[in-house]
Amino acid sequence: MPRLEVLYEDNHLIAITKPADLPTMGVSEGEASAVTLVKDYLKQKYHKPGNVYLGVVSRLDRMVTGVLLFARTSKAAKRLNEQFRERTTEKQYQAIVAGQGSISPGKLTDWLRKDEQNHRMIASRHDGPGGQKAELQIESVQELPQGYLLEIKLLTGRKHQIRVQLSSRRLPIVGDRKYGSNSPFPAGIALHAAQLEIIHPVSREKLRFRSALPQSWENFI
Repeated sequence: MPRLEVLYEDNHLIAITKPADLPTMGVSEGEASAVTLVKDYLKQKYHKPGNVYLGVVSRLDRMVTGVLLFARTSKAAKRLNEQFRERTTEKQYQAIVAGQGSISPGKLTDWLRKDEQNHRMIASRHDGPGGQKAELQIESVQELPQGYLLEIKLLTGRKHQIRVQLSSRRLPIVGDRKYGSNSPFPAGIALHAAQLEIIHPVSREKLRFRSALPQSWENFI
C-alpha cells in the first residue's frame, strides 16, 4: 500500500502528493486509489465509523505524480469545481521530454479528440469534428544530456493534454510509451504536477500547494 503524503489539510479540503502508478479513482473493489487511501486516512485519523465524504475536484493520470486536491465537504467541492471549470486555478507541471523535435518557451495550442479504437487522444493544429481546444504555456526549457526539462503552465484541462501535445511535436514524455516514448523511466512517466494554486472555498484565502520532484527523477536532472 502506497504511503500517503499530505501537503495540506483542514475541515474543507485536503491536498496530497500522488505517487506514480496510483489511479486517482475508478478502480475495482479492493484495488488502491488516491480516493481510497485518503478516505482510509481520514477515517482512521478522525475515528469516523461510517462512509467518509470525499469530493474529487482534480485528477491526475495513473502514471503522473504530484499535487492532487480533494474536497472534504459538498459545499467545498461545488466551489472548487467552479474554480477549475472557470480556469481560475493555476497549475504548474514539470516534464522531461526526449525525441526528434525541438521546443522553446511559448504557448502551444491544439485541438484534441478521442481515438476510441486505440484508447488515446489525438492532437491537431486545426479545429475539427469532436475537437476540444487545448492550451499550455512552456515557461522554461532546460537542455539535458538526453532531452529537455520543461516547466509548464497548464491553461486548459483536457484528457492526456500535456502528454499528447508534446508527443505531437515529436517530443514524448520520457517513459510514456502510450504516446511514443522509447525511453525507460523508473516509476510512471516523467510528468509531475509540481504546484497548484487555488482560492480557499470558504476563507477565500489564496493557497499554493507544492510537491517536490520524486526520487525517480534524480538520475535524469
